[in-house]
Formats: sequence, structure tokens, C-alpha cells
Amino acid sequence: QVQLVESGGGLVQAGGSLRLNCAASGRTFSTYTMAWFRQAPGKEREFVAAITRSGGSTYYADSVKGRFTISRDNAKNTVSLQMNSLKPEDTAVYYCAASSTVAIFVTPGRYPYWGQGTQVTVSS
Repeated sequence: QVQLVESGGGLVQAGGSLRLNCAASGRTFSTYTMAWFRQAPGKEREFVAAITRSGGSTYYADSVKGRFTISRDNAKNTVSLQMNSLKPEDTAVYYCAASSTVAIFVTPGRYPYWGQGTQVTVSS
């Protein structure tokens, strides 16, 4: 298994930017598809973005496409989520997730490994 730790969350104003980071353990980081999910109070966990093992392909939820960018550095065992033009509806706990698959999935159940989450709050 792999251990994941998120960081970079905080309070920002609408229209601002924030960069989330996820640090992973182990030497097999490059074998995992990585993704970001988020969960707002009272709502289901939803897919945000994912990136394939080598970083060659990415996929984004329609709600964040054009504003968020996911990237990874396999040499450093990290994955990041650059969030620009933030909106109040982006407020949620953001989770880093990993799956030992080639394909990208958008359902939480496909990701067996999760971080503890980091809070992102966007004020209006």
C-alpha cells in the first residue's frame, strides 16, 4: 500500500489561487494513477481531477476544467493540484487518492488509497 499526505489548503478569496500538494510514500509511486476528490459538508465525495501513471493523460470534472491543473513528479513522489479562479462552491475538503490501474476512474470506490484531506475555503 501507499501512504498519502495532503497539504496546501487554506482560506482564499474568490478569484484567488491555491496549490495543493500530495506526498506519497514508497518506490512504486509511478505505478499508480493519482486523483483528487473533494467533499463539501452534507454532500457526496466528488471527482475533481486525475492523472495517469506517467503523467501523459489527465481528466477533469466539468466544474473545474480550465481552472484547475493536476500534475505529478514521480521522482519526488508528489502530485499537485493548481487551483485558479476559485469560487465559493469550490469550498470542500480535498483528498488525494491513488489506484494501481492504468485507466482513469471518476468513482471513489476505484481508489483504495486515500490521504486525510486538506480544507479549502473560498470566501466571497
